[in-house]
Amino acid sequence: MLLLLRHRLNFMMNIRCFQRSFSAASLAPVQLPSPMEAHLWYILPNEVKNASLLNQYLEILSPCEKENVFRMRGDQLQRRALLARALVRTTIARYHTNSQVEPRSLKFNKNIYGKPEVEWQDVDGSHIPPLHFNISHTSSMIACGVTVNSAIGIDVEEKQRKLKNNILAFARRYFSPYEVGLLTAISDPEFQRQEFIKLWTLKTVQCRAAEVSPLKELGLKAYVKALGRGFSAAPFKTFTIRFRTATGGHLSEYRDSEAFDVVVDSFDDPKNLTSNWQFALIELAGSHYAAVCIEGDRTTEGNGTRPMKLTVRRTIPFVEDECVSGTDAVVAIVGLT
Repeated sequence: MLLLLRHRLNFMMNIRCFQRSFSAASLAPVQLPSPMEAHLWYILPNEVKNASLLNQYLEILSPCEKENVFRMRGDQLQRRALLARALVRTTIARYHTNSQVEPRSLKFNKNIYGKPEVEWQDVDGSHIPPLHFNISHTSSMIACGVTVNSAIGIDVEEKQRKLKNNILAFARRYFSPYEVGLLTAISDPEFQRQEFIKLWTLKTVQCRAAEVSPLKELGLKAYVKALGRGFSAAPFKTFTIRFRTATGGHLSEYRDSEAFDVVVDSFDDPKNLTSNWQFALIELAGSHYAAVCIEGDRTTEGNGTRPMKLTVRRTIPFVEDECVSGTDAVVAIVGLT
């Protein structure tokens, strides 16, 4: 504990001694996402090693966020928590260039399910676009998704992540019979593991968009996260992820040959969950799977079958940004044109 406190004091002294100041003007302005478009920003923590830059990230955090960072045990966990909060603040600030919103001035609260939201009315009294955001991270990637007027959930998972549990035993606990059947039919262990990670990532991502209490397992997160009511309020076995193709099959079979949709079948509330969500699953930076789920326009008939547009950027806030959409860093697997 003494070492941690000493480390904290040294960290704060470094901040006071570092005179250069970054502001919203240091962030490249970005046009708001269009309807049915999502922006995905990501940081590779191993690329952020400059102590002065990390100190600047700490400066833009709220006192509560700083306490949360220092509460983490170990330098790696502290750095990851710091980068996650800095990514959220610098990403959102980019979309308010007319009023030059400072990342440190943004205020956040949580909805009744614990999903973070921005307190837009507290930002200089300016007209603020109705941005939605969601964040996900692994030890080697931190990502933030942004939409306008649409709930969003994202999840990132390492392709080579090792599973502690038996795949089929875990699937029988959390997956629907249809999904268990898909996995059971795969005889190759590595192929089965990859398909499991993709399916889990897609399922969980909607709960993040809507955020329905975290289930500390792989990534079934994008769907569950999009709902925004926390994981505990959306049992995973009450809905099924299906792939709408001419012939059915596994995700990998159509990666280079056939575009298809992700369809959600809900056993408990089919009207609420089945037709109003768009999914995308991509391979990101050659090392991760990323799933994105956004809520469609409820007033537009047939919106549930229209692929979303996804723009992906790699960033080191205040230093460099790179749009990687259309490059080898982003490989579409499902849900994109």
